[in-house]
Amino acid sequence: MREAVIVEAVRTPVGKRNGGLSAMHAADLSAVVLNALVERAGIAPEIIDDVVWGCVSQVGDQSSNIGRYSVLAAGWPESIPGTSVNRACGSSQQALDFAAQAVLSGQQDIVVAGGVEVMSRVPLGAAKTGGEPYGPKALARYEGFAFNQGISAEKIATKWGFSRTRVDEFSALSHELAAAAQDAGAFEGQIVPVETENGVVTADEGIRRGTTAEKLAGLKTVFAEDGVIHAGNSSQISDGAAALLVMTAEKAQELGLTPLVRYRAGVVVGSDPVLMLTGPIPATEKALKKAGLGIDDIGVFEVNEAFAPIPLAWLAETGADPARLNPLGGAIALGHPLGGSGAVLMTRMIHHMRAQGIRYGLQTMCEGGGTANATIVELAS
Repeated sequence: MREAVIVEAVRTPVGKRNGGLSAMHAADLSAVVLNALVERAGIAPEIIDDVVWGCVSQVGDQSSNIGRYSVLAAGWPESIPGTSVNRACGSSQQALDFAAQAVLSGQQDIVVAGGVEVMSRVPLGAAKTGGEPYGPKALARYEGFAFNQGISAEKIATKWGFSRTRVDEFSALSHELAAAAQDAGAFEGQIVPVETENGVVTADEGIRRGTTAEKLAGLKTVFAEDGVIHAGNSSQISDGAAALLVMTAEKAQELGLTPLVRYRAGVVVGSDPVLMLTGPIPATEKALKKAGLGIDDIGVFEVNEAFAPIPLAWLAETGADPARLNPLGGAIALGHPLGGSGAVLMTRMIHHMRAQGIRYGLQTMCEGGGTANATIVELAS
């Protein structure tokens, strides 16, 4: 029986909006991690069957199949194909699932999965300009379907009874954990320094040291005057890319490569498109069932911090150990480069699993339109 393994996982630093990576074209930023991936694995790109690349706003700099042009920007042979995936925020997590499925099915042996988003150059919502996003029938079916995700986050906070103080405390903890991880060097082995016209970017830029719930309490809410959501408890607009090298266990052995993790299960679900961001809850349940595992079997969870109420609702419904959730901080502190985030989170989780000897890790992402991915990996011996 074929087994899919991840033998290498790398990412750029996550740059803040208009920060160190903002001058980089998305294809060029992607090329940085693509080349680092094969260099660290010690393989020639010629043996790669395909590159599956996540990207959300596929317009402007990121249009015309950014996956293919990232391959060409990397200087790889023209014979290597590339394709682009858009499953909203879960785009590069879906890219990993597609890559694993190709390997498990026997159609391909070596696939690169990952993604990119340079939000400083292609702003959030740029793909919705002109035309009629969503379409009249979907809009008619769901009142509030086209509302901003921040309003969905407010609805989640109300449904689960999260106070402003609770979500701000969670957000401050994200910065605290991320700062501690950065200081301990937890990200160093996974990050590829990026040379830019303004210098070399070597570290994640979004961490705000000294953030407290008391300081966040002074920020004005954005989506509802009496609500809880503001810039400080929401994911940051960011720039970044990440890449994962997926192959069969047999191919890894043939090439003399040591797998980092085994791919155990990957699922995607649809959920309420008005609440929109609750999909990680059923996705987690489905992934655990598929893998034959229980919630307590998982040693680390990466639940994307699109807004603080999302992981808090996930915790409330799954009963997971809070200490195992986003132990190195999340998107509130480290940023959320949309189409690159799934691969960034997986890279972060894999390296944490290796460093701490954690057997199972589960990653899940809420996504626009009411979908969510969940992926389980197992530490390779």
